[in-house]
Amino acid sequence: MSQIAVGKPIPDFTATSTQGEISLKGLLGHRTVLYFYPKDSTPGCTTQAQGFRDNYQAFVDAGCQIVGVSRDSLKSHNNFTDKQTLPFPLITDQDEALCELFGVMKMKNMYGKQVRGIERSTFLIDAGGVLLREWRGLRVPGHVDEVLQTVRDQE
Repeated sequence: MSQIAVGKPIPDFTATSTQGEISLKGLLGHRTVLYFYPKDSTPGCTTQAQGFRDNYQAFVDAGCQIVGVSRDSLKSHNNFTDKQTLPFPLITDQDEALCELFGVMKMKNMYGKQVRGIERSTFLIDAGGVLLREWRGLRVPGHVDEVLQTVRDQE
């Protein structure tokens, strides 16, 4: 069950990332795109990360930072970051605390088996820590452009 809702403040959190500790308090003052994805170096997740990477400067210019989250290890994240030259941090959420907070863990069909995993989701948080918009169960094609347009529309 998600503990967050559009228009409500997000509870504070602290997590380990490829760029050190990240907390909600540390993100305040800028809008933040927090995106959850299933797994490093898989086709859809790589395409999504590349989309955020390729549009990174446009997000920064619009006053917005980007943070990715998955259950992968910090080592996996560092390899993914290096291989894809990602300029933004990736949070490792191996205990699923952030996944539970945002309610992104779902039962999914994978090769005919039910597996528990992250439902690809993106959240836009305002400079004061309030959730502005959420995209759940999204498809990768066109998603980064849609998020960027939403960010620009709220400038």
